[in-house]
Amino acid sequence: MFFANMIWGLMAPISKDTLNYFESNDIPAFTLAAMRVLGATAAYWILSAFVRSDRTTWADRRKFFMAGMFSIVFNQCLFIVGVSFTTPVDASVITTMLPVVTMLMAALVLREPITGLKVVGVLLGMGGALLLIMGGGTGLSFGTGNIIGDLMCLAAQVSFSCYLVFYRDFIVKFSPPTLMKWMFTAASLVFLPIALPIFARIDFAAIPPKIYLEICYTVFAATFLTYMMIPIGQKSLRPTVISMYNYVQPVMSAAVSLLWGMATFGLYKGIAIGLIFSGVYVVTQSKSRAQLDTEKQTADK
Repeated sequence: MFFANMIWGLMAPISKDTLNYFESNDIPAFTLAAMRVLGATAAYWILSAFVRSDRTTWADRRKFFMAGMFSIVFNQCLFIVGVSFTTPVDASVITTMLPVVTMLMAALVLREPITGLKVVGVLLGMGGALLLIMGGGTGLSFGTGNIIGDLMCLAAQVSFSCYLVFYRDFIVKFSPPTLMKWMFTAASLVFLPIALPIFARIDFAAIPPKIYLEICYTVFAATFLTYMMIPIGQKSLRPTVISMYNYVQPVMSAAVSLLWGMATFGLYKGIAIGLIFSGVYVVTQSKSRAQLDTEKQTADK
């Protein structure tokens, strides 16, 4: 999960450059999301020809479909449309709500305890992410976007939380290639009818090689590879712990911006990064329901 979120963090400045090119050439932002889903789907089907796939039933595939809706379609579409209505700052701040939403949902559905250690860790991580996103007092402010856009971005986080919580027990039964092949196939069925008319209007020959390289990174590294990592994390980590690694993304984005000379490192960034990694560590050290039940049984004996 750490490496997956590092790759997603690097995607932020790369995809921003791609989207800037799209905007200047009247190409909808949805195009990049469609390229991610359709390109990754093709890659998973190619991979399935070389690795052994798990046997699945039609009942399993129906669950794959809904898992794909929550983790890919609703999550990406709601966020992309939401960002078009609101500001990037609002959208970034709202993404920090993922661990909070996941923690509450896991408590309600999986009966995972909300321990003091877990709450402290989530708050530390959120505080660090907010400090990093807001730029350490650079004048950026939250709440300047459209409320509809903000709510859609929040709904995107709730959607991904639903995937982490409701489908955890189902996901751990299958290998990552099998999971992603069917989940992305389901997502493609939704994306394809919308994407085809858009693709038909694009002059692909006019797109420069640099943009194609950025698209390849977004499709194959930030989608194909990272989405294979998620179910690996789900097999051994609790939903709240998985969601906490979301805070690695702004750290990676900031690091890349520093390396590329797009930003400078200061006290605020140092404090923010320290808070984020402290928060992730604290949540990973919090006890699960199984651990607390075991301790209680031992104490009763």
